[in-house]
Amino acid sequence: MTVMLEREIKLQFAGPAETRAAIVQAGATPIRGRRLQEDCLLDVPSEQLRHRRCVLRIRIEQQKSLLTFKGPVQPSPMKLREEIETVVGDGEALLHLFEELGFQVWFRYQKYREEFAYGDVIIALDETPIGTFVEIEGGEEGITDMAHTLGRGAADYIVDSYRTLFCQHREKHKLAATDMLFDEA
Repeated sequence: MTVMLEREIKLQFAGPAETRAAIVQAGATPIRGRRLQEDCLLDVPSEQLRHRRCVLRIRIEQQKSLLTFKGPVQPSPMKLREEIETVVGDGEALLHLFEELGFQVWFRYQKYREEFAYGDVIIALDETPIGTFVEIEGGEEGITDMAHTLGRGAADYIVDSYRTLFCQHREKHKLAATDMLFDEA
């Protein structure tokens, strides 16, 4: 289990090929290849976690799954919040266990992610049903430097969650989908 303060931003890009090239040209080293992630956000029927502005997430991947708790976002020019995360052996089984305990999945989202490292930051290239994003996580100076190297500044920082971005996209495009899935977007 890892407990930490997570600091991150997102940046939107036109497409994955040119984004990947820009990340590599910036000097980042690939550390995890492209893979599908399915994230399930859970809460109890009374929405206790959502009212506290917290998130309980199960991330299911082919090789490993993660259980993550995220506390409320703290004041910062970047997204900053407490994060507790642990690797789990079987994400589907854990999801079923939580459902048996009374939790319900209230939002699901998918993305293809590949990760790169540079200094004290991890750069994730996310291909989502609503576009291509780069998520930079790490120290504030490292995030700022990497964003600048990618041609972006503080005005370009996105600190919204994929849920919020999806809701904005859904409203703009008058979509009926309730989850951010490739076959529904």
